[in-house]
Amino acid sequence: MSVTVRVPAKVNVQLAVGAARPDGFHDLANVFLAVGLHDEVTVTPAEELRVTCEGPDAAQVPLDRTNLAARAAIALAERHGLDPAVHVHIAKDIPVAGGMAGGSADGAGALLACDALWGTGSSRAELLDICAELGSDVPFSLVGGAALGTGRGEKLRRLDVGGTFSWVFAMAERGLSTPAVFREFDRLTEGLDVPAPVASEQLLDALAEGDPDLLAAAVSNDLQPAALSLFPALSDTLAAGSAAGALAGLVSGSGPTTAFLASDAGSAARIADALRASGTCRAVRTASGPVPGATVLGA
Repeated sequence: MSVTVRVPAKVNVQLAVGAARPDGFHDLANVFLAVGLHDEVTVTPAEELRVTCEGPDAAQVPLDRTNLAARAAIALAERHGLDPAVHVHIAKDIPVAGGMAGGSADGAGALLACDALWGTGSSRAELLDICAELGSDVPFSLVGGAALGTGRGEKLRRLDVGGTFSWVFAMAERGLSTPAVFREFDRLTEGLDVPAPVASEQLLDALAEGDPDLLAAAVSNDLQPAALSLFPALSDTLAAGSAAGALAGLVSGSGPTTAFLASDAGSAARIADALRASGTCRAVRTASGPVPGATVLGA
């Protein structure tokens, strides 16, 4: 028997970042939107825990116990006194090290798949608690849709969305380390008064109304200057997307994927074609959101 779970990527339509806390983390106001790029995580009983991966950039995915999917299996097994002896296979379509929570998605997918495979009957609250232990973005990968993440991003409040938003994602030639981007944020803001992060009411209203023009006027990412400092060529990609007619463009999360909001699916396709022709990125994808979180496809 095996269980397969489909889990989405995310884009941060707002990422407000506070000053570094004593524990090294940062308080966030993180508005997540799940979008239709997915990984599929399949778990099958095995003699011991192992991880395999296929798909774009699969060679960059760690296959040892540092992989969030492996850590998720171990965490659930420990809670229920089980042996995490499963083969976790990841069919990857979410960019790796791209700021779209691909690793977090795999962690949430493996957690839900193992829960179904082992019949642990874990409550949603227990699964979310394990997700929060695994990483700041993992709870949202389980929940999907749209949500405001506070604390370090793990405390979620679901958000109403009044429509579907069309996006174009430009993948960069290399990845960016999330810890490195936060360290650069700390360097750039050293000595400055960093305000406490607060969700934009204008942005929340735009999501609720389903209005892409209103959303475009409100999107923001406090990590973008740090990402551009470490990867200046991303500015060329942002400029190319803007010239192609995007309503707004921003670095997705800690980057280096850049995200462009389009007025509709047709406009997204035209922006994608222009970005491919621009020579400023290695690949381009279109997707819409919100979409559901981690979902069991079959057993």
